[in-house]
Formats: sequence, structure tokens, C-alpha cells
Amino acid sequence: MTSASAPSGAVATPLRLALFDLDHTLLPFDSDFSWGQFTTALGWTDAEEFKRQNETFYAQYQAGTLDIRAYCRFATAAVRRQGPQAAAQAHARFMQDVVLPGITAQALELVRGHQAQGDTVLIITATNEFVTRPIAQAFGVEELLAIELERDETPGGSAWYTGEIRGIPSFREGKVLRMDAWLAARGLDWSRVHSTFYSDSINDLPLLEKVTVPVATNPDARLLALAGQRGWRILQLFA
Repeated sequence: MTSASAPSGAVATPLRLALFDLDHTLLPFDSDFSWGQFTTALGWTDAEEFKRQNETFYAQYQAGTLDIRAYCRFATAAVRRQGPQAAAQAHARFMQDVVLPGITAQALELVRGHQAQGDTVLIITATNEFVTRPIAQAFGVEELLAIELERDETPGGSAWYTGEIRGIPSFREGKVLRMDAWLAARGLDWSRVHSTFYSDSINDLPLLEKVTVPVATNPDARLLALAGQRGWRILQLFA
């Protein structure tokens, strides 16, 4: 019984949440970066120009200076040009050729261990929903908070992605805001849950500082140093 449903006078048991970043946390690579490489190999983009821009954005992400809206327009450009059917077919191949071979037993065991304990498991990622929904499903996780993509819903519009972000992007402080909304929709707040968050990135510091148990997972250099200073658990899933 969770605190949201405990009867008056009963001792409430907090809802237990296990939150996971995705790229370089559960996956040993960046799914958005890899998707870009995959679609370039299909001939959907100019290889040299795409590589240059992709690496620039990735360096900005690592440095904590990324303009997430500009990146989203760039990252979805090829998919928007190709349309829904071609995009879906390509993503199915991407899952088979790139993602599924990259899912390690250690990462699966970590997720399934939380599920076996009765924890509610969420993946919360700054990569967009088109790329990440099938990946979350491959991990057996239904709750996904990813970058939501706006669609052209004007009369006579395409109903396809516009390149813009819908709502609050799940990036940096936005991950906390998205989780605030997720909890509020269930009649909860942070005081009524026990939360663990696994992340590799200093970009996720706002959410790491918010949860009950932060876990620096395959951490980048800045997060590794900070986790050591604060006595946070450090987990290395990948060699």
C-alpha cells in the first residue's frame, strides 16, 4: 500500500521509485548520437556535415552548454524529411542492429531487480520519444519521460513531427519538473516517495540532488569527482 492510498491512522509505506537515465547509464552508448550515425549510413544526411554538427552538439552536452531545442530540430530533421513509414522501418533496423546487441546483462539485471522488489521503474531521458520509446520497451519499462515532440496538428497538416519540443524538455532542471508533474498526477510529492536515480551525467545533477538515493552510474569525470566528495554510491555497469 502506498502513502497515496493508506487509510487514516495507518503507517504509510512510501512508493518506491527507481529512476534511470538512458544513454551511457543503461546503454553503453548515446542512443541519439548512434541513431544519427545510423541514418547517415542510410544516406539520409550529408555524412561530413552531419558528423560535424552532431559532434559539436555532443560536446556541448558533455560540457553542460547544450541548447536542447536547437539540438532537437537538428536531430529530428532526417526523420521529418523521410516521413513516418520510412522512419519506423529504419528504427526497427536500428533496434536490431545497434540497440539490442548493446543491452548488457548487467543493465537488464539492475532494472529487473528493482521491478522484482516492487519498485516503480521509470526511464527519464533527454533523448526524444521517437528514438527512446522502443528502447524503454526493450528494457521492459513502460514509464518513459523523454523529450516529447510536437506534431503538426493544424487543419490539413501532416500530423508528423515539426522539430519542436512539446512541453517541458526532460533535460537538466527539466527532469525535476517532469518528475514533479508525474508525481502530482498521482497525488504524490517527493516527501511521499523513496526514490533512487541512476545517471552518468553531470547534466542530471538537479535530479540527483532531489532524490533519496543518487547513484553515479558509469559517471563522467565531473560527476565522478562530485559523487566522491558527497559520498554517493558509484556504480560501474560497463567495463
